[in-house]
Order: sequence, then structure tokens, then C-alpha cells
Amino acid sequence: MSDTYTYKVRDKQGKVLQGSLDADSTTLVANKLRQMGYVPLAIDKKSAGMKTEIKLPGAGKPKIKDIAVFSRQFAVMIDSGLSLLRALYILEDQTENKVLAGIIAEVRQDIEKGTSLSQALGRHPKTFNRLYVSMVRSGETGGNLDSVLVQLADVIEKQVELRQKIKSAMTYPVAVLCLVVLILVAMLIFIVPTFKGLYDDLGGTLPLPTRVLLVVSSLMVKGLPVVILGTVGFMWGFKRWIQSDKGRGHWDTFKLKVPVFGKLVRLIALTRFSKTLASLLRSGVPILESLEITSDTVGNTVVAKAVKDVQDGVKQGEPIAKRLENHPVFPPMVVQMLAVGEETGAVDTMLEKVGDFYEREVEATVDALTSLLEPLLICVLGGTVGAMVVSLYMPMFNIIKLIK
Repeated sequence: MSDTYTYKVRDKQGKVLQGSLDADSTTLVANKLRQMGYVPLAIDKKSAGMKTEIKLPGAGKPKIKDIAVFSRQFAVMIDSGLSLLRALYILEDQTENKVLAGIIAEVRQDIEKGTSLSQALGRHPKTFNRLYVSMVRSGETGGNLDSVLVQLADVIEKQVELRQKIKSAMTYPVAVLCLVVLILVAMLIFIVPTFKGLYDDLGGTLPLPTRVLLVVSSLMVKGLPVVILGTVGFMWGFKRWIQSDKGRGHWDTFKLKVPVFGKLVRLIALTRFSKTLASLLRSGVPILESLEITSDTVGNTVVAKAVKDVQDGVKQGEPIAKRLENHPVFPPMVVQMLAVGEETGAVDTMLEKVGDFYEREVEATVDALTSLLEPLLICVLGGTVGAMVVSLYMPMFNIIKLIK
């Protein structure tokens, strides 16, 4: 079993660098460093003492934004002529996310042992998905790793940008909905019971809206633990359900049929389909593998099943556009553009244009939804609170009769 050696070297620019290598002897480490273009200054065998590190589950897990930054920096370094190992050394030191830095270190060590970059990345599927690994593999095979990495960085940055736009657009509606729920719960638990005691002393028959409000308040006060447990249980069960194959299929189908929001879900899925497939084909990944990867990364089971059907058709020698016609989730424009792309031999270009078009459609839809939801939610907030206040004060209009 090889040992780990720490080293200090000087590069061609005179800068002193530090790192570690796995090897069987100091001589092998020195030879490997010289092959990398470094001048060894010091090589020491790392202590084999126990090292304990406590990590919380999910703590520091690399986000897609971290992967995007890593990909862009990696692409620029390779495009600038730096060697693969040198680029990984620098990224390992510069990456802020410690978990990602550790993964980069493991990738570097695997490459030093003779593993290819795509194989080393493939050993970390939770960080680098099949799309990432396949495009890197095609770049290695075609000798254009630098251009593929630039393309990968563009793809991931577009995904990050799209997610941020949707997230920022939905922040306000979610905040308002949470505020509405908090106000309703606070009024039902703390304010309405005060009026209940007053009305019980006055006697008489209360208006129907007031009685309904008092009953709901009473149920909320007495059954608050049950309501909390029921809500938590429902959310947990719902999450488990949509994680199952059957539940995910039903949920994705439902999302596509929801008024207004269903259009946005469909546009996002079509954007991912077009951009992902275009990137894979442009980087040289075979068509069948590209379709399989696209179906895994498109983010909607309805679209994924359609892509799987297209893949089966391609296996039988059918054009991509022919099978797409059988799936209503794909608009006629997508089918026609792909048909033209297949006839002219420019499928990747056509898919890129389709992806750009739907990306603009997503932005326009998100802007329109934001403009529509803001006044709508204000009306919901005002109407809900107003209805509760009116229900509480309706008996006051008749309070003289109640007193008599």
C-alpha cells in the first residue's frame, strides 16, 4: 500500500507550492514532481496518526453554484495552457467550499495514479453528474478538453442563472403566504378566544360567519399539537411519495396541468431538454447516450419518458422528430426545428436556438407571474384578515339587542 508524502516545490515562475502525493517511496515522489515541471525543495512522509473529523450530515455539500465556479475556473486554466494537475492543485487551494476542495484533491490523486479525468470525476456522482462526466470524456477522446470545459461552464452557469431567477421571483409570494398563515394562526389562537368569552356572556344567537370562526378557533386552540403533528406528518409523507417512482410521475403530470404555473414548468423542462441535448451532441457524445443522459437530467418524468421513447425510436433507425410528434408535451415548433436540423445535419445548432427561445420565454413568464402575483397576494392577505375582522365585529352591530 502506498504512503502519503507532503512536499514543497518551486514552479517555473519561482513560486513555492505545497501539496501531497501518494507513492511508494520518496524517490518516486521526486520523479513525479519533476515530470510535472516542479523543482522539489522538501519531501516528507506524512504521519500515520489517527485523524478524527466530525461532519454534520450535508454540511458544506457543494451546491450547483460551487460546481459552476469550479468549472469556469478549470476551463480558463486549461484554455490558458496549464497542465491538468497544475490546474487541479490551484483549484484545490482556492476553492472556498471545503467539501468540494476535498473532492478536487481526490480527483487529482486519482489522476496522479494514472486514472483519466472523466473516470476520476465519475467516482463522485453526487457532485459531478452523468452530463458532466460524459462531456469531459468526449473532450478527452476528441482532444478538445479545453473547449468542452468552457462549454460545460456555460451550461452550468445558465442553469444557475435560471434557478436564481425562478427563486427570486418566488421569494415574495412565498413570504406573503407565510405571513398570511402566521396572521391567521395568531388571530385564531390569541384574538378570537377573547371575543368568544365576551359573546358567551352576552348570550343570543351569533351570525353564522362568527359562529364558524369561533368553532375553527376552538378546534385550533384545543387541537394545536394535533394540527402541528398532522402538518409535519403530511409534509413528510408527501415528500416520501414524490420521491417514489409512481408518486413522482403523478406529481410531475399534475404540475404540467396546473393553470398558469403549468406553463412555466413545461417551459423549464423544454429549456433543459434543448440545452442539455445540444451541449452533449456538440461535445461529441453519441446520440443514444446523449438521449439517455438528457432523460435523466431533464427534471420532469413526463418529458423524460418522452425522451426515452425517442431513444427507442433512434435505436430502430427513426428520426428524432418522428417520435417527438407522439408526445404533446413537445410543441410543434420543437418538432419542426429538430426535423430541419436532422435534414441539414445541424441538430445541435437547432436545439441551441430552441433552448435560447424557451429560456427567453421562461424569463418573460416569470416576470409576468411576478407582476400578477404581487397584487393578487396583497388582495388575498387583505381579504382574509378583513373577513376575519368583519366576522368578529358583526355581533357588535347588534350588541344593543343582545344586551336587552
